Amino acid sequence: MILRAYTPADCGEILRLFYETVHCVNAADYTQEQLDAWTDGADREKWNSSLSEHDTLVAEEGGAIVGFADLADGNYLDRLYVHKDFQRRGVATALCNALEKKCTGEITVHASITAVPFFERRGYAVCKKQQVLRRGVLLTNFVMKKNL
Repeated sequence: MILRAYTPADCGEILRLFYETVHCVNAADYTQEQLDAWTDGADREKWNSSLSEHDTLVAEEGGAIVGFADLADGNYLDRLYVHKDFQRRGVATALCNALEKKCTGEITVHASITAVPFFERRGYAVCKKQQVLRRGVLLTNFVMKKNL
């Protein structure tokens, strides 16, 4: 597996990975309605713009994207997604390790119910549980922080 910088050519594959990951990996913790609200309406231009502006890393294996993560504003881990077929293989750990090295002080993430145990193992603490509205549907996530 290699980690590399995001390029706009990655956007389509990343959007597919995002959709499939959410609908498979997060299905135990969220309803179908919530999964659809989370993923539907993902705008390619907006995602490309955001991923290009952020410090975005792509994990690649055998020429295929197996994960991605992005850091916004220097200390906010905005997105972290690993392909459904590459869970528990160190992809998320490698992406987090690389991005955390670029931070100083405190790093924040808004973690899904599914992701909380992963972040807790990495030393993040839950600051608060919150409800976010996506396409008219409430989703639960957790604000988590880690001192670096």
